[in-house]
Amino acid sequence: MSKTKPRHGLIAALDVGTTKVCCFIARAADESGLRVLGIGHQLSRGMRNGAVVDMEEAETSIRAAVDAAEQMAEDRIREVVLNVSGGQPSSTNVTVEVSVNGHEIGDQDIRRMLEHARHHTLGNERDLVHSIPIGFTVDGNEGIRDPRGMFGERLAVTIHLVSANPGPLRNLSTVVHRCHLDIEARVASAYASGLACLVDDEKDLGVTCIDMGGGTTTIAVFQGGHLVHTDTIPVGGMHVTNDIARGLSTPLVQAERMKTLYGSCLPSPSDDREILKVPLVGEDEDGAANQVPRSMLVQIIQPRLEETFELVRSHLEAGGFDKVAGRRVVLTGGAAQMQGVRDLAAMVLDKQVRLGRPVGFHGLPEATGGPAFAACAGLLRYALLNHAAEAPGKSARPPEAAPDGPLGRIGSWLRKNF
Repeated sequence: MSKTKPRHGLIAALDVGTTKVCCFIARAADESGLRVLGIGHQLSRGMRNGAVVDMEEAETSIRAAVDAAEQMAEDRIREVVLNVSGGQPSSTNVTVEVSVNGHEIGDQDIRRMLEHARHHTLGNERDLVHSIPIGFTVDGNEGIRDPRGMFGERLAVTIHLVSANPGPLRNLSTVVHRCHLDIEARVASAYASGLACLVDDEKDLGVTCIDMGGGTTTIAVFQGGHLVHTDTIPVGGMHVTNDIARGLSTPLVQAERMKTLYGSCLPSPSDDREILKVPLVGEDEDGAANQVPRSMLVQIIQPRLEETFELVRSHLEAGGFDKVAGRRVVLTGGAAQMQGVRDLAAMVLDKQVRLGRPVGFHGLPEATGGPAFAACAGLLRYALLNHAAEAPGKSARPPEAAPDGPLGRIGSWLRKNF
């Protein structure tokens, strides 16, 4: 994959979701952030639960979003940083240890660790998305960022591996390549959202970032400044829309409109008095319509979102991360904007919850600066971190290795740093 510097210093992010396709084009403004130059977003077609189901329609949606962003930026892009939410991404932490027999730790020891890591490959049935070194340990002393030059008997590194099923990843890559774009890197959606919305203290102390998308809800747990766990639940905002359409016998477009305008996942005293006009599916525009109280809409929405947060809780407990992640939750994604979601999440998860928005981006209009665009903004920040790490004279560490095969990423990271 191409690892050239961005053209004219441009960075492009492509967020291909179940309900929308979004493209941001930006330039590094200064040490503090990015300046967004072009924005394009389009209704997503040909996608379901984060995976491609119709290549032609998905390609059309991506082309339209990228063209709009290019016109606004008045420049063309060749490569993009792409999000991954399909393919059931899952993660594991692998610790590799080698003996250094008391001599000074050098590049050769790091390479030996890489050889040991080959025993922990994921096999051919999974594709590696991320390999993030969490920290080195020398003779049991943890928290070491760079072990070169140190002395010790045992050297260990913990690497966080995020993998996904190869089929959905290759389908998405094929569609992007058909739009004449190279993929610079692939990033798990929740990891990208975390990079956009979380502050450093949250990442250090422990936080769970929940990205509530249209077709999937993705979870990222940060601890000690690093991503330590990620998971995906195939339930999202579209499932709420489908529930409303079925429950009230109304077209999907009307169900989405009602969810956006009147939807809430917590009841209020005025719900019974507020009457909504519900057009019936198959009827003309001015044909028969039902009159239903708003409370009926809330009764449809609440169980689905309760179920989503209960699934999040059970996934965190199963991975052993419900306590590790502390008491802090940041909700982001389009479905997180619904009235009452924050309170419902706090109730079900028994944690402190806030709504996350992209921070540190210049030129991002209010309309595209909300939780729904967090993943796309995070892809830009991911690219910026990697480019900063590759720039000559910089000592910044890339958050992880380059995306070139199951162990190529770990190898590339080690080559760049050692």
